[in-house]
Amino acid sequence: MPVDPQALTEEFLAKLGFPSKVTTAAGEDGSVRLNIETEQASRLIGEDGHTLLQIQYLINRMIYTADPNHPRVTLDVGGYRERLREARRAEALAAAEKVRRWGDIVELEPMNAYDRWVVHQALKDDPAVETYSVEVEGTDKKVIILRPRRNAPSPDGDAG
Repeated sequence: MPVDPQALTEEFLAKLGFPSKVTTAAGEDGSVRLNIETEQASRLIGEDGHTLLQIQYLINRMIYTADPNHPRVTLDVGGYRERLREARRAEALAAAEKVRRWGDIVELEPMNAYDRWVVHQALKDDPAVETYSVEVEGTDKKVIILRPRRNAPSPDGDAG
């Protein structure tokens, strides 16, 4: 039986006490993005987006149980995740500029998996900078290290 992520999410949120309007959009990599509008956006997002991530996890589990082949669902509330994504992207580009300009290694703050994915995606095609994640002891987060790409062209055009 096909699952309707929009209806499922609206019903789930209503039962949690968050009456909402949910709209569907195409996400990246074939995923489904559900945009949630509610008067209680900050409560639904939670501190650092944790509540939103947990609800997203539960929605995906319910969908997967009904249809293991259904694409992954990403939840956003009032554009929160999109704004956060753009901020992470800008942070990554600024750090990459420091690496290019000074040739130094730059370490970004510890991030969850989604934020790290955004940073890696933002810089994946940068010929002068490479990124990698390093575990932070005692947490489930990792930091991203940016450094000059090996064998990258130098600013004056020479490889090296």
